[in-house]
Amino acid sequence: MKHLVYLGIGIVVTVVFFILSCSDGFNIYEQLFFNQGYNDKMFNLNMYPVIAAITIGLAWGGAAIYYYAINSVKFDRWYHWLAVLGVVAVLTPVVCYIYNDTVFADNGLMYITESIMFELQTVLFAALLFIVASFSMRWWSSNCRHTPIPQ
Repeated sequence: MKHLVYLGIGIVVTVVFFILSCSDGFNIYEQLFFNQGYNDKMFNLNMYPVIAAITIGLAWGGAAIYYYAINSVKFDRWYHWLAVLGVVAVLTPVVCYIYNDTVFADNGLMYITESIMFELQTVLFAALLFIVASFSMRWWSSNCRHTPIPQ
């Protein structure tokens, strides 16, 4: 029963993150990095929901791959989990930057420096969501459920 509570909490945290990343009154992305022209274009081009979805998908997908696809006794140490976290934290801003750059290029805009600064916060969000996803879904893994912190 408590494992379902952890999964529910993880899903709620993720949904709240998505809602906060799409709102115009309090946007979680704009709280850490704000540039008037850049953020206005991001909002007007409706890019925040896609970037949030990419971040959520890669974080939860990375955790699912670690706990269910890899799921090996030889790969169940905390430093293996940390390596997967590192891959997710590096891959997410790269994918988001590619999306960001493509949309801006299609609209004739150039925000290279702002995009790089914006994607630095995506590292933080991806890492936090990966941790949330890990503690939400690790309980059903047959070999890696004790990683990163034993039960």
